[in-house]
Amino acid sequence: MSKRKVEVVPYHPKWLVLFKEEEALLGKWFHEDEVLIHHIGSTSVPGLSAKPIIDVLLETVSIELIDEATPMFEEAGYESKGENGIPGRRYFQKVDKQGNHLYHVHAFVKGNAEVQRHLVFRDYLRAHSEQAKKYGEIKENAAAKHPDNIEAYMDEKDPYIKLIEQQAYVWKATD
Repeated sequence: MSKRKVEVVPYHPKWLVLFKEEEALLGKWFHEDEVLIHHIGSTSVPGLSAKPIIDVLLETVSIELIDEATPMFEEAGYESKGENGIPGRRYFQKVDKQGNHLYHVHAFVKGNAEVQRHLVFRDYLRAHSEQAKKYGEIKENAAAKHPDNIEAYMDEKDPYIKLIEQQAYVWKATD
């Protein structure tokens, strides 16, 4: 069981600024036609409470490009976690000296179902503020119940995530 502190805070506009800064850094390592950089996760949804960690999705033409860039990630303060439980993914974490997670980077080859899942979930919540508000409340309650157990926090919000994902795919299909 992880002892990582679970903290969910109200939305902050600085999250977009932090994403843009990291996007500029990561963008220097790849050509635009090789890697698209997306802001995902709760910090990418205006108004949504979130753990203050910026999630970045790299959508690449080749996972080897990401593998070749691993030394640059490490030099920039990231720890490479490999697939970290999701086949085909490359995952990196940037953590400060106090152990606070700052950035999570998820890289997938274009066409991977995980890319669409992340993007449709984000876009749906951006377009449906009531569902985003409810999701934020679920996250806040889960964090209050499980402040020192990231796995229990994730388990508690998982049923609502699955519901939103289903709604998001239906919404995207009719969009």
